[in-house]
Amino acid sequence: FDERLEIKTGCVTKHLNLSFHLDFDRHIIRGKVELTVEALEDRFSALTLDTKDLKIISALANGQPARFSLGPKHSFKGTPLDITLPFEISRGQHVIVEVTYETSTSASALQWLTPEQTAGKKQPYLFSQCQAHHCRSMVPCQDSPSVKHTYYAQVSVPKDLVAVMSAMRDGQEDDPQDSNRTIYRFRQPVGVLFLPSVYCITIVITCSREIGPRSRVWSEKEFVDKAAFEFSETETMLKTAEDLVGPYVWGQYDILVLPPSFPYGGMENPCLTFATPTLLAGDKSLSDVIAHEISHSWTGNLVTNKTWEHFWLNEGHTVYLERMIGRCMKSEQFRQFDAIGGWKDLQDSVNTFGANNPLTNLVPSLQDVDPDDAFSSVPYEKGFALLYHLEELMGGPEVFMGFVKSYIQMFAYSSVTTEEWKNYLFTYFKDKVNILKKVDWNAWMFTPVMKPPSFAPLQAKDQDLSSFKKSDVKVLSSQQLTEFLSLLLHEDPLPLSHVKKMQEVYDLNAYMNSEIRFRWLRLCVRSRWEEAVPTALKMATEQGRMKFTRPLFREVYNFEKYRDEAVRVFLASQAAMHPVTSGLVAKDLKVGASNTTSL
Repeated sequence: FDERLEIKTGCVTKHLNLSFHLDFDRHIIRGKVELTVEALEDRFSALTLDTKDLKIISALANGQPARFSLGPKHSFKGTPLDITLPFEISRGQHVIVEVTYETSTSASALQWLTPEQTAGKKQPYLFSQCQAHHCRSMVPCQDSPSVKHTYYAQVSVPKDLVAVMSAMRDGQEDDPQDSNRTIYRFRQPVGVLFLPSVYCITIVITCSREIGPRSRVWSEKEFVDKAAFEFSETETMLKTAEDLVGPYVWGQYDILVLPPSFPYGGMENPCLTFATPTLLAGDKSLSDVIAHEISHSWTGNLVTNKTWEHFWLNEGHTVYLERMIGRCMKSEQFRQFDAIGGWKDLQDSVNTFGANNPLTNLVPSLQDVDPDDAFSSVPYEKGFALLYHLEELMGGPEVFMGFVKSYIQMFAYSSVTTEEWKNYLFTYFKDKVNILKKVDWNAWMFTPVMKPPSFAPLQAKDQDLSSFKKSDVKVLSSQQLTEFLSLLLHEDPLPLSHVKKMQEVYDLNAYMNSEIRFRWLRLCVRSRWEEAVPTALKMATEQGRMKFTRPLFREVYNFEKYRDEAVRVFLASQAAMHPVTSGLVAKDLKVGASNTTSL
């Protein structure tokens, strides 16, 4: 019941066989899971699984009844499920443990949407989001990134709905128990070892278009054609990544565009990347997000951080590979420009946490810390910064990509710690050990983030306002305009007169690109432009991507005159939010449990 569960319980999961019956009336999953478990010690006769808010109905071991009990409930880890086998097995032997259960209506991994909350307004919708530790609210399991296994699943849904998972599709049939339902089957057979990580198990209901020889895009039918157009470069990105780090081993690479409440830009579920619909507004970040999620097929899914303290191994390498894909498809200048924007994101995270907060360490201590609370750009951008620094020391991008590819091949199909990564780095660059020894590893890994480069002030003087021209921004790409607004956000708040002049000349309110709109609205609220407050709150609630929602709520909350309005809008919108988003925004706005209903 912790990050080293396989050691504590003396066993490790090798395979899951899942049966889900999705009940849209009760908003629960009636489930059965068969875990193929290998003993790591002799005379093995008991194991502990992670659960959270599950109703356990029965447990069997190799078909025989097994005693089970639930331990004390932890605030965010849930409740340990202790199962006693009716026999003993020896080290290396397998047992099939079968658990029948139901999820809770408050399962943190699941978001059930009513027809009114979808684009089509006709059918309900379900999606799951299991990272970092929410799979236990959907399946009793060893819910740790150190435990990797294959799985097979069958999902029963009403006949007018479709189910997809983070696995290869394996056919469908009428549900023999109910002629009004269909069973969809899925298999995730990758590798001879045990994967994918449990946290990547995902379910969703939706329709699709082919976008490449091994890719489809899935979404509500209202968005599917636009999504197919926007993601048309997917195969080119996959081939570029393969040229850099080796074959794509997962077979299918599909993209699912989720409803607006999805809390992240993307999520790297094997075979099925989840993507936010904010990418369909012509964002500059679309190619970045898809390149990032494609990169996770190697760094994150194929090689995985062993515990969440080492999350930077997933995200830092993925950002590095994502930007190398951009370098190959566009230019080195593009990579450099993207990295500058990453420094701004890093600075935002440091400002939010506080410069001396240990959560800004690259390898933080997460003892008694909810991993959701630690989520920020630090593992992404500080991780990338370390790798970029090492790239410069070791001889440039081509030389360092050789290490990245070798690291992936060395640790493929397994989970890894920072110490193991570092040891391999020293082994690979054995002729440059003296240079590596000069790196201040303790400062990089175990101290708060170092100060990013400073940028020259951009603020105009009052007498310069007449020189603002529409052509100032018309010549900028969306990425350049995003970066320009980011730079302004890192200066002192602009005078209200400047912001109003920018709107008058540049008409930034008319931009629908989410990245631009997000930064512009933050700039307006920070300059105390009252007219921008309703628009900022509207953007914070009409989509649920935490990158946008949390900072917008915080900006309005910090505008003291509208602090109560920020809380009021949050409470009114909370029920439609994803549980992770709702809980974190509540903390941002200092809304106590007594004021909330669905954290």
